[in-house]
Amino acid sequence: MKSYTIKELAQKLGGDIQGDETLVISSVATLENAGAGQLSFLANSKYRAQLESTQASAVLISPKEIDGYSGNAIILSDPYVGFARVSQLLDTTPKAAQGIHPSAIIHPTAKLGEDVAVGPNAVIGENVILGERVQVGAGSVVGQDCILGSGTRLWANVTIYHDVHLGQDCIIHSGAVIGSDGFGYANERGQWIKIPQTGGVRVGDRVEIGASTTVDRGAIEHTEIHDGVILDNQVQIAHNDIIGENTAIAGNSTIAGSTRIGKYCIIGGNSAVAGHLSVADGTHISGATNVTSIIRERGVYSSATIAMDNKLWRRNTVRFRQLDELFQRVKKLEKSVPTED
Repeated sequence: MKSYTIKELAQKLGGDIQGDETLVISSVATLENAGAGQLSFLANSKYRAQLESTQASAVLISPKEIDGYSGNAIILSDPYVGFARVSQLLDTTPKAAQGIHPSAIIHPTAKLGEDVAVGPNAVIGENVILGERVQVGAGSVVGQDCILGSGTRLWANVTIYHDVHLGQDCIIHSGAVIGSDGFGYANERGQWIKIPQTGGVRVGDRVEIGASTTVDRGAIEHTEIHDGVILDNQVQIAHNDIIGENTAIAGNSTIAGSTRIGKYCIIGGNSAVAGHLSVADGTHISGATNVTSIIRERGVYSSATIAMDNKLWRRNTVRFRQLDELFQRVKKLEKSVPTED
């Protein structure tokens, strides 16, 4: 088990110390449940009451919250970011795979870098290139002509179709499918004619793709996921989408085809963005929002109605349907009222 003294952690975080700098920390926990040898954090003042009763050996805390607290602490401007960094230092997550399992199927043309691990029943296809320290979990498939950058991890049962490039230090969770066909069809007198999806997928560095998320390949050109993007579980990225760097998309959200999402955007869960649109850099879309037009200016955008009593919701739904009629009536009344000169 990894462990660090408070002094060592403070040096890594660039924080100041209050209390005993020799205390050893081996794990992290919440203020409410922490015990000896654990580090907690206060990032929201509404949990201040828990700070007074916590059994944590030390806490991460901001300068504005340290007043009145006499316990062991590492003081830094953003305790939550500090918590994330300490969590990485103390991470006990096992590897997705270790060594080359005898049941793995690796095509003779595949090229494997140093310290590559391929788990049981995984399949590595023709002309695949796996960079140094790549881990391919049990049952995963990496298709023909794929490239996986160094340090990238595929957990169990990930499917990577042909001509997909993943950058360095990516994490792909179980059940994710990257490079499946997009929704491309022409209709001839009621008959659907499939359009072969001949583009690929290009994923940048430090991208994390959640469990059961799907990223479709491009119809002609590539679908692009840029550096630092986070896709939560069960997200749908359609063909030829471009997701800008460091954007985060929460679970159950859908981005329709040929849409460009800007850099540093946050899209809340269960949201939907229609196809052939663009969303400005730095945009924040609230959960369950339907985006049906171009967003040219950064800001916070919302569209979902709040939960309410079903009877009230039904009445409001009827009134919503009457809005246009009401608007026309108001407009007519306005014309009938004399205006002052």
